[in-house]
Amino acid sequence: MARAECDAQDVLKRVDEPLSGLQQRCGGDIPGVIAIPELLELVRKARSYGFRLARAIAAQDGVEAVTAWVEVEPQENGQCEILVRHWQAIPLVAEDASAADLRRTAIDRHLAELTARLDSAQRVLAVDCESAELSAAAQSMAAGLGRPWTEFLPPESVTHKQPLHWRLLDGTRVVVAGSERPWRVSLVPQLQPGFEPGGFELLLVSDVPASETVGTVPVAEHFARRSLVGQDLAPVLRQPIARIIANAETIRTRLAGPLPDAYAEYAGEIAGAGKLLLGLLEDLADLEAVEADSFSTAPDRIDLSEVARQAAGILNVRAQEKGICVEAPHPAEELPTIAEFRRVLQILLNLIGNAIRYSPECSQIWIRLASEGGRARVTVADQGPGLAAEDQSRVFEKFERLGRNGDGGSGLGLYISQRLARAMGGDLSVESAPGQGARFTLELPLDRPAG
Repeated sequence: MARAECDAQDVLKRVDEPLSGLQQRCGGDIPGVIAIPELLELVRKARSYGFRLARAIAAQDGVEAVTAWVEVEPQENGQCEILVRHWQAIPLVAEDASAADLRRTAIDRHLAELTARLDSAQRVLAVDCESAELSAAAQSMAAGLGRPWTEFLPPESVTHKQPLHWRLLDGTRVVVAGSERPWRVSLVPQLQPGFEPGGFELLLVSDVPASETVGTVPVAEHFARRSLVGQDLAPVLRQPIARIIANAETIRTRLAGPLPDAYAEYAGEIAGAGKLLLGLLEDLADLEAVEADSFSTAPDRIDLSEVARQAAGILNVRAQEKGICVEAPHPAEELPTIAEFRRVLQILLNLIGNAIRYSPECSQIWIRLASEGGRARVTVADQGPGLAAEDQSRVFEKFERLGRNGDGGSGLGLYISQRLARAMGGDLSVESAPGQGARFTLELPLDRPAG
């Protein structure tokens, strides 16, 4: 069907259609280095082995998926003759817009250097930030809880009265005092079908990497001065690892252009390994924090029911991927509690995340509230494999994974969660039996009305 020739530097010198069109649609030139990944790999192998190779190659040009049978014959001086024996092109199915939006949100979560929880009116409820560059902005937001986020991160070139509708602010560029990097805000709504968003997750993202310093100290010098564990290591490595994950996800989902399935799978493996490493860093940082003699929480008056609903909403997409229904407390339910909002949310995300991870597909998870004797309780119950009696105390031990392998866990989540619960004057316990699921109960001090 087509012939082509390339030199020892993999530059196509002569090429017939339809191969020439695919070369150009994949970003290459004629003459130019072979831009079709699987063809380039085949040419280099044939040259290295010194004999003819023939195989099917696959490529995508953004419009069609192409499969071709190609033979490569190495010549003198490293040149290769390329023969295309068969060619099949199938139109690509248009990607679902909602699926693309979910992937972009996942990438922004990995890149975000500051996150905040907002209520339905876009008022700040909580802030999480470990970037020294954004510490001033984070402190201002933490000191101004209950005020619109736009007071702390003013949108560029927007003069209308704030806050605008969230769809108009999603993706907008914002001004961050003390930072020279460009920043944008991603607003992730917590939606329920048929209702307006009950709240938002705010992600502050810059497409320009942070400078390779920790404050005014170069990274290498920072490593030489400080121990490489927990809170020392995590802030330094979190951003570069998150950027690796985001770039790999961009490649895997083909947001940056067409790519053969095999290469997309490689990128998926890179992203998966990066997520495991990032999760381990986060766990090590939390482990060091909760075991420090100076560790304490910042108790406040919170609604345990609302925190449970927010945690369920954050993990709802992950649950839906397995067909799992998470039954959160009804919006009319309230349970006033004395605890630190951020730490309670962290515990519930861990409990619900574990329930999703170990529950069978198309099962159900229940989140129930109760109060008794000055204690507020929230229980996360699942239909998973359950725990034997001898395992129910071991599950809260450090690095304990009960023989599970390959599930991506570090064995620290429940240990840290129980330490956090006890630091807030409460506790975390489990009731279970093999084959009957598990019920993890977080107990905290009840906020009694004055009088």
